[in-house]
Amino acid sequence: MKIQKYRPAWSVRFAAALTATLAFSLGSIAPSLAAETATPVAEKAESIGYVSEDAMMPMRDGVRLHAQIWRPADQETALPIIMMRSPYGFTRERIVDSLKKGGSYGYLAEDGFIFVFQDIRGRFSSEGNYVTLRPRKTTADGIDESTDTYDSIDWLVKNLPGNNGKVAVTGVSYGGWTAAMATIDPHPALKAVSSQASPEDMFIGDDFAHNGAFRLDYAWSWVSALEADGKTMKPFQFGSDDGYAWYLGQTDLATLDEQHLGRKAPSWQNFVEHGNYDDYWKRSRPSQMMPAKVAVPNLIVAGWYDQEDFYGPLEIYKNQEKGDENGLNYIVIGPWNHGGWRGEGASYGPFEMGGETGTYFRSQVELPWFQYWLKGEGTLDQPEALVFETGSNRWQRLNSWPLKGKAEARNLYLRAGSKLSFEPPEAGEAPAASFVSDPANPVPYRQRSDIQPFLTKGSTWSTWLADDQAPFASRNDVLFWQSDPLPADVTISGEVAARLFASTTGSDADWVVKLLDVYPDDDETPAELRGRQRMIANDVFRGRFRKSYENPEPLVPGAVLDYDIDLHYASHVFKKGHRIAVQVQSSWFPLISRNPQSWVPNILKAKPEDFQGQTHSIYHTPENASAISVTVLNEE
Repeated sequence: MKIQKYRPAWSVRFAAALTATLAFSLGSIAPSLAAETATPVAEKAESIGYVSEDAMMPMRDGVRLHAQIWRPADQETALPIIMMRSPYGFTRERIVDSLKKGGSYGYLAEDGFIFVFQDIRGRFSSEGNYVTLRPRKTTADGIDESTDTYDSIDWLVKNLPGNNGKVAVTGVSYGGWTAAMATIDPHPALKAVSSQASPEDMFIGDDFAHNGAFRLDYAWSWVSALEADGKTMKPFQFGSDDGYAWYLGQTDLATLDEQHLGRKAPSWQNFVEHGNYDDYWKRSRPSQMMPAKVAVPNLIVAGWYDQEDFYGPLEIYKNQEKGDENGLNYIVIGPWNHGGWRGEGASYGPFEMGGETGTYFRSQVELPWFQYWLKGEGTLDQPEALVFETGSNRWQRLNSWPLKGKAEARNLYLRAGSKLSFEPPEAGEAPAASFVSDPANPVPYRQRSDIQPFLTKGSTWSTWLADDQAPFASRNDVLFWQSDPLPADVTISGEVAARLFASTTGSDADWVVKLLDVYPDDDETPAELRGRQRMIANDVFRGRFRKSYENPEPLVPGAVLDYDIDLHYASHVFKKGHRIAVQVQSSWFPLISRNPQSWVPNILKAKPEDFQGQTHSIYHTPENASAISVTVLNEE
């Protein structure tokens, strides 16, 4: 380890004769504060050269939060602190595994940092009441995740011997959200954050809903694990049915928690009662709470294949850019699923990435980031945007994201005869393609044999975005368009969006859109990729929110209406000989809850008789030209 000689005035070893009543001394801690610290474990993890101690940190309202503090066993110099805060718990085994050589934080551990793993308020050994994505305080003397982070940092730098007075907060997913919250009224000792895979808006594009469409499988699996008893993370037992069959058999979603948990789960009740975009959803958006002027350096991390929070980090980055006068806002987008950068990242499903992209990030990006801001070592050789281009498998060091100047928006038009083209439709073509959407037989989001709810043993939820989409193109309730084989590479870099002109015989409908890369079916293509339809961008839009997320309205049966659907971003090369394709459907089950397709005020309270089959049509005339907008890179 890169550690200079330093002798702290405290000991990390216990004598065997110490009694249980003898408090462990942390040197300069005042007696009153020492009383707030739980009896430390201070066990030496021989395999990784770190020792641990447990602490109870007092917050401003008297509540104490539990944390494990891990430091190098042979620490001989003052070191900075890297803190992670989560509701999911930190087992000793998990921490040891993450800090060992080759572990998810192995490079940082080898370099020498003090790590603090804290249970947020109301979880595991921390006191107080847990609130999912706790909103910002409304009174001057209130508490929120920002104040808890501030108080924790204040306690650490003042009372933890051997720290150099500099702290960073990082984490993935919920931990990424707490890292973002740390930037609100930040403690002076907070020198850097890395918000990784943080959600931004749970109604518009992250974990629990996309464009108002409820993410049933994820939401129920998450709630039933996190809130079954309030203190553990026990996966729900779905029984012998596959996930598709189990969810299809649930006819009363509003009381799912009472039926299967025997109690009302707070988050589930909130989902049921807040079916529209109200303050419940809006108040936890980090971008609305983070300061307008960026004051703390933030390395934001996203994965192209993040099955949970792809929208969040990119939206946080975009919003923070508006106030980044001092160049402290950075983004990394890699070829990863949710948190995939904490592993090797050499492949995703059958797609090879040309090297261990996760290892590269941790050793060449994350480690230098914290060395620079916390230790003053090296120079900051971090581009504004470090973006992995799929298809070509190369990293791009960009001055902006999205890329400016070298790209232009172009439309890929849905044409008659299942043709996809950069040329718009002409008069005389068939005006529309139609299909019947039956809620009793919804389109699965993956092959039914692969649908195991995401927290259950054996689940491959983390790689479902790599699934071949070709089997779904043969269904009668999925529309499919594809281009001719490409005569040359087509590179897209930036925003992707759909504009559909559509009608339905019902009064509500979901629209699912997928942009696909279709591989050739020839001997030159690896066998597992022949004819494969690779998902490049996708999302769902719940039709009732066409005019307003706050005030939904029934659709007018038979009316041709336009829908703007954000498919977010992509950086991808469609290779010569491949085809570009699009699928459109109206169910994606049980990823997304079924739409009754007849108007009900609250879909989670819909009754079995509300679910009705309807005919949907997608139009492709010169007047109503449905298309996918992609940002095409102009090659020089």
